Amino acid sequence: MRILIDTNIFIYREDPAVLPEHLQKLLRITRENKHIIIVHPASVKDIENDPDVKRREIMISKLKSYPPLESPPVPDKAFLHLIGNSSINEEPDNTILYAVYKNAVDILITEDRGILRKALKVGIEDRVMDTGSAVAYFESLHKSTFSHVMLKEEYVYNTDVNDPIFDSLKEEYPEFDEWFTKISREGRKCWVYSEEGKIKAILIYKEEDESVDATPPLPKRRRFKIATLKVDLTGYKIGELLLKLAFKYCIDHNIDETYLTHFTEKEDYLVDLILEFGFISCGKNKRGETVYLKKLYPEEYTIDPVKMSRKFYPSFKDGTNIRKFVVPIIPKFHDRLFQDYQKRQMRITEYIGFNPQGNTIKKAYLTHSRIRRIRPGDIVLFYRSKDQQRITSLGVVEEVHVSLTDENEILRIVGKRSVFTYDEIQEMVKAPVTVIIFRHHFYFQNPLHLNELIKDNILGSAPQSITEISHKKYDYIKKRGGIHERFTFS
Repeated sequence: MRILIDTNIFIYREDPAVLPEHLQKLLRITRENKHIIIVHPASVKDIENDPDVKRREIMISKLKSYPPLESPPVPDKAFLHLIGNSSINEEPDNTILYAVYKNAVDILITEDRGILRKALKVGIEDRVMDTGSAVAYFESLHKSTFSHVMLKEEYVYNTDVNDPIFDSLKEEYPEFDEWFTKISREGRKCWVYSEEGKIKAILIYKEEDESVDATPPLPKRRRFKIATLKVDLTGYKIGELLLKLAFKYCIDHNIDETYLTHFTEKEDYLVDLILEFGFISCGKNKRGETVYLKKLYPEEYTIDPVKMSRKFYPSFKDGTNIRKFVVPIIPKFHDRLFQDYQKRQMRITEYIGFNPQGNTIKKAYLTHSRIRRIRPGDIVLFYRSKDQQRITSLGVVEEVHVSLTDENEILRIVGKRSVFTYDEIQEMVKAPVTVIIFRHHFYFQNPLHLNELIKDNILGSAPQSITEISHKKYDYIKKRGGIHERFTFS
């Protein structure tokens, strides 16, 4: 893989002469696995303009050990229109990002939040990473075993108000300690992940049945309030997993709206995350926080199926004009792709660590199936073969790429979403590969066994490859399998 490293990851105020440990780890992993690290001439030019002479000399000496990107592509008008208005100071950043967009490189690693946000706008966010995300990505890509995150539901009073994860919240909210005591006495709950006695991620929540202070006010109704959402662990999609739990809570408790309030910053990771999953700004409250609301049901049903899946997740379209496919998947990859599926026996070793790709709502699946009828908006039903022989999961297709024979092209497409290792992908490309990018919407409450599917003429035998089924057969699977029909629209 060709990896473009933005020079800003080398610049640290504490000691510019020494590389921090996580960056050393990243460079070691990439070197051991023979990935090519390059720098962009635009980044080098920025360093040459640095008025700090000592830092400039140190940085240039470091950069000389990496080859430059030769003949870098120049952003065209269409690309600049996509990323929106930019100042002249952002031209180097735009040029660097364009190299990824034009596939001159496979991945960009940067600490620049502006570049990371622009990557979202042009649809290459899975190929643009900060250093923490990159370490997690390459560790996952080059290991042969996968572990799974185990978030814990806990009472707030069993967490430590003095944990460092709350420090920034105390600065924003002077009354935080008082509020924390109050909700502890109320018996409020949260989802939390800790490492070595320190909280790394937390979501504190509550149910409400009241109006919400905004401009204009949101009318009184039942809602799920995300009172606190804080993640101090980059690269593991833990924020996406916490949102997934929030949506599941809404589903299980018949709540169709969730919201949070937040002091929005210029370069704000949390805002980037929630906008990706359908939250919209509803104005500000009296404190000056922006109110972000997500509806789980669409207001009108003519919306494009892919847009519905994104904006109103977990709702999705499944009318007769949408194709349905059964996708067989072996247990090993099912465990990685659907790590929170409850119908499997958990191993003790899975109670620690993370499987970043398995934490996500948006996922990537690789197959040798040569089917070409799948298109964005179609429904995929995953059939776990061998041990369980059941249809377990439902997703909505976002992208399909067929007849791929280059492992680096596959890695560019799947980005941080693949549950396959680099060695597995290299083995797979000996035959043409199809990549399906999809959003995982539901597990079946009653996963249908192969015997029942054959008995009722839904399948003729155990599927060996991706198989298209009729809407009538899909409807049988949906109803017997226990999918929440209030989230399905024709």
